Amino acid sequence: MYNKKKTTDKPVEKSSGLNHSSSTRTFSKKSDSKKTISQQSKTHKPAAVKIESDAKASYRKISTAVSQNPDVCPVHRKCGGCQYQGMAYKKQLSLKQRQANMLLGKFGPVLPIIGMKDPLHYRNKVHAVFAFEKGKAIAGTYQEGTHKVVPVESCLIDDEKSDAIIQTIRGLLRSFKIKTYNEDSGYGLLRHVLIRRGFTSGEIMVVLVASSPVFPSKNNFVKALRKEHPEITTVILNVNDQNTSMVLGDRNITLYGKGFIVDTLCGHTFAISPSAFYQVNPVQTEILYQTAMDYAGLTGKETVVDAYCGIGTIGIIAADKAKSVIGVELNPASVKDARNNARHNNIGNITFYQNDAERFLNEMQEQNAKADVIFMDPPRAGSTQSFMASAIFLNPNRIVYISCNPETLARDLEFFKKHQYTAEKIQPVDMFPFTTHMETVCLLTRRKHLAKAPY
Repeated sequence: MYNKKKTTDKPVEKSSGLNHSSSTRTFSKKSDSKKTISQQSKTHKPAAVKIESDAKASYRKISTAVSQNPDVCPVHRKCGGCQYQGMAYKKQLSLKQRQANMLLGKFGPVLPIIGMKDPLHYRNKVHAVFAFEKGKAIAGTYQEGTHKVVPVESCLIDDEKSDAIIQTIRGLLRSFKIKTYNEDSGYGLLRHVLIRRGFTSGEIMVVLVASSPVFPSKNNFVKALRKEHPEITTVILNVNDQNTSMVLGDRNITLYGKGFIVDTLCGHTFAISPSAFYQVNPVQTEILYQTAMDYAGLTGKETVVDAYCGIGTIGIIAADKAKSVIGVELNPASVKDARNNARHNNIGNITFYQNDAERFLNEMQEQNAKADVIFMDPPRAGSTQSFMASAIFLNPNRIVYISCNPETLARDLEFFKKHQYTAEKIQPVDMFPFTTHMETVCLLTRRKHLAKAPY
């Protein structure tokens, strides 16, 4: 029915952004009007920019006026990862609620933000960069806006076990004579370490990101690491030999274990590979996805599209209550993971396609296919007008938009508002305590009985 693969597609990670064509298309198949969406929406971008700039300025004024305790984390000012470190959690939630209200309140009702009972050590994915300073190996994070490494021994939002493993690796570097990679000279071996832990399963993956596949005494290194941390279930050597700011390269070599970990989310199990997109806060992800399912209002009769589905988490969860689910993802490795995840969960009413999501929706429309509900979960850059136009062409009753950036969500809601969709509910969820970031679930429903279609 739909094309499963386009040979011209180049694989990209979900987090790299939406890979849409910038060309405009007419709505002539659905309307007598021959005006394009972009022509209809000329005022959209400036209006959205003004919304964002006004709200951001007001939000900065509020957030900087709140006093913080600098003694809570000794490196948070250099690290820059936790903008709200030292601030009472209730105050953090209050600030995020204000931001959501300012940016999104004009589109529909913004519900009270859902916070965490325990907002510490929530990250199941921990990344560290290594360097040598005064002859000693250090592990930590880049100072904000620089490539200077800030030593971090423990972090208040990282998984504690993962932090301990990173410190053990740091201690092993000298005894194994492993040099850390220098970005300026291009000399050295170890670039990064990435650790992922399944909070439900307890499984732990350690990814050693190196500039070469030749890792001296790799078996002994793994043996020494597991002697200190026998709970590690898999160790992977990721080869990144490119001059790039990307953490992971394209090649993975399994040194120990099965090369992935498994965890449980919303009653389903998911295999998580080194490069797979998987939410970093599993506690709040359960709330986020359950809210999305509630908003979808599935009754067992719907055809659902999960656009940019990654490893299939949202689509597999939705399949329990839908007639059929279609997952679309450009990254072939993610599609392979998604199909395996569906099989392991005994889900028979979901099909995954490797394709660009916008192109795929166009193909559905050309074949007169119908989607009752569309889930969209774009990266921080938000969606594009061309993708949203493709979604609107399918005329779904509901669009469930999961956003990690309220500023780009405001921009995209402006577009949907002009093209027959109303924001019925807007639910902020604090996925990232002690930072300025949050996730938002928005229910968009198609307006009916209009005297004149907006396109």
